[in-house]
Amino acid sequence: MSTFYTTPLEIGSVKIQRTAALAPMASVADKAYRYMCKKYGAALVVGEMASAKGLCYSDRKTAELLQVTQEEFPMAVQLFGSEPEFMAKACRIAAQFEPQFIDINMGCPVHKVVSTGSGSALMRTPKLAQDIVKACVDAVDLPITVKIRKGFDDQTCNAVEFAQMMEEAGASMITVHGRTRKQMYQPPVDIDIITQVKQAVSVPVVGNGDITDPISAKEMYEKTGCDLIMIGRGSYGHPWIFEEVSQYLTQGILPQEKPLEEKMEIMLEHVSLICSFKGERMAMREARKHASWYLKGVHHAAKFRNLCASLETFEDIRQLSQEVLRINREMEEPRP
Repeated sequence: MSTFYTTPLEIGSVKIQRTAALAPMASVADKAYRYMCKKYGAALVVGEMASAKGLCYSDRKTAELLQVTQEEFPMAVQLFGSEPEFMAKACRIAAQFEPQFIDINMGCPVHKVVSTGSGSALMRTPKLAQDIVKACVDAVDLPITVKIRKGFDDQTCNAVEFAQMMEEAGASMITVHGRTRKQMYQPPVDIDIITQVKQAVSVPVVGNGDITDPISAKEMYEKTGCDLIMIGRGSYGHPWIFEEVSQYLTQGILPQEKPLEEKMEIMLEHVSLICSFKGERMAMREARKHASWYLKGVHHAAKFRNLCASLETFEDIRQLSQEVLRINREMEEPRP
């Protein structure tokens, strides 16, 4: 087995295992989600993206997105914005939360972010993006990293040139999602563009996009030569994917499917964590989407996912898990 996967990647003074990192997914990868993924071996977690202006204007909810705990290390926080002066000030504020580095989002495809000139919109204004990174690098002593896409649309697939400009501005690492903004999350992912970026810059490159299992994880490493991979939607209802990827990369062992009983235990642990951080009322609203992801692939999954929409208390989801187990046991019992 190659020593590549057992040799940590170093970003500044931070050492990151070369397995898989958790992507910074807004409204998904909160503290509870990060805790679960960290428990199952995520090599790095990144907080939900926070608005630079919101942070500069002392918005409490924005500041909450930057909460850092040592249990999550290695950990970064992520900022988005389109004005160098605000981004620099936001970095100085974010540094007070003591993350190990700060990531700049230049890949988010959602309209409310793009419409402000932030996120993936910056791929249409590479000089401004470069000015933002330089301002952030000059503002704090922490490493500044950048997350980008293949391009804004099919006519502007400029990831290679864009990445070179980010490196020139002082970025310490670049994550590449192999889709354009126009694609959003539609297939296909362009693996070749990640390869091209890796060959064009000297800083570490992280490959991102459609990594859903250990095999696709290893393919991303081998086909692109990237230094690390990042998993986002592939971890939905499947936080143990990081454990599976690590085991396959370092030992060559493909994992066996977890028993449904264990999956339900993990789901309840996850929802319990959300409740402990946010209170039961708010937590259960957020838990509905997570529960539906955990139930993917079970017998009568559509029926159970519909029931997730009415979850109000932790007892509700506990009873739902028991019903899922009961129905699935009955379905799998041999018929006389």
